[in-house]
Amino acid sequence: MKKRLVLSLVGIGLAATLALSGCSAPAESGGKVTLQMVESLTNPVRTKVLKGLIADFEKANPKISVDLISPPTDQADQKIQQMLQSGSGVDVVEVRDITVGPFSTNGWLSDMSSQLKGWKGWGDLTENAVKYAKNAKGKTYYVPYGFYGLSLFYRTDLVKAAGFDGPPASWSDLLHQATALQNPAKNQFGYAFRGGTNANSNVVVAIEAYVAKKLDHDNAFKLTNGKTIFSAPEAADALKTYFTLFSKASPPSSVAWGYPEMVQGFSSGSTAFLLQDPEVIATVGESDAITPAQWSTAPLLAGPSGIAVQPMATAGWGTAAKSTHKAEAAKLIEFLSEGKASTTFSQKNSLVPILKSAADSPFYKTGAWASYLTMTEHPDKYVSVVQPRDSAWWTEWIQKSDSEVQKVLIGQMTQKELLASWDAYWTDKWKQK
Repeated sequence: MKKRLVLSLVGIGLAATLALSGCSAPAESGGKVTLQMVESLTNPVRTKVLKGLIADFEKANPKISVDLISPPTDQADQKIQQMLQSGSGVDVVEVRDITVGPFSTNGWLSDMSSQLKGWKGWGDLTENAVKYAKNAKGKTYYVPYGFYGLSLFYRTDLVKAAGFDGPPASWSDLLHQATALQNPAKNQFGYAFRGGTNANSNVVVAIEAYVAKKLDHDNAFKLTNGKTIFSAPEAADALKTYFTLFSKASPPSSVAWGYPEMVQGFSSGSTAFLLQDPEVIATVGESDAITPAQWSTAPLLAGPSGIAVQPMATAGWGTAAKSTHKAEAAKLIEFLSEGKASTTFSQKNSLVPILKSAADSPFYKTGAWASYLTMTEHPDKYVSVVQPRDSAWWTEWIQKSDSEVQKVLIGQMTQKELLASWDAYWTDKWKQK
């Protein structure tokens, strides 16, 4: 997934950090507090929306002002790390599912449980939002502002023309329909396969669906018996289905496709199915090659048990451990996590919302967003799980697994050898912990 960037622990000089933040500790006068807030997934549109919400907060809280720091996305996590490590220049920080582990382990984040104990907003949050707001020990290091979750983008016109009653509901259904729709002579292909950067992610999603009944929801690379998901017999079935999608139902060039190529393949009209995050809704909606009536989304694909496994990616707002304004920081986080502010942020950034009230919103109830709402309302069928993306070796894993998926695609490694390699890798890493 595009948003699942890996945390690098490369240090950034303190001088550069202080230059970015402007100062180490903003001055206060007349009882007014200035909060330093830093975002990670920066882009101009997002920053503009966030600044508008901050202005609303400042209007409602005249004794609190907020300075928003917006470093470039490719440098943001490193800069945030240095700011937290130095203990200056930040009060409210954007925390992601891949940074909360190292940030909290190093003591850089504040457990906001006491500040948020009496917050009425807890009752308005979805089950997933509450789940991710509290870790296994009940500590709250961040409140999610939304989720990035997979769904199946599909061509409604092609599915109907091929005689199918609706979109695929399972991985085996997807293979059946994608194969039926494959017609290279017409430049029509079944599936936008991911063979390049982050190719491992969709392979793992397929495996998780096939082992859903045995899956450890708190570590979705592990079975409930403690073994890796790659050791399960069902994993071999998942790989057979998944790699057949490439050989029989995808463009040959997709051997090297990453995020941009996959999205382009679908939005240009050449592929009938695409597995991607909700941010793609806006991209496909702007396409001139296919009309809104020609496409939609469907819930994530299930395995043989009828259960789909959703490895949710998320981020949210937390408080720096060394902030001297924790009460004011919590007040800002509460504001951004409630009502209009939360709804505006999730809609403008194409996020799966954190508020239960979204179920009544026309924005989410109709069209391409409806599948995400369906998954949120049926957590037993569309199970949200946590992958071990906060592992210190995650970058190494991505490089290894992507390389080996590529080897399978070009015939240099068998599917059996891939599973054995992945099983051995994670078994060894967990023994070292």
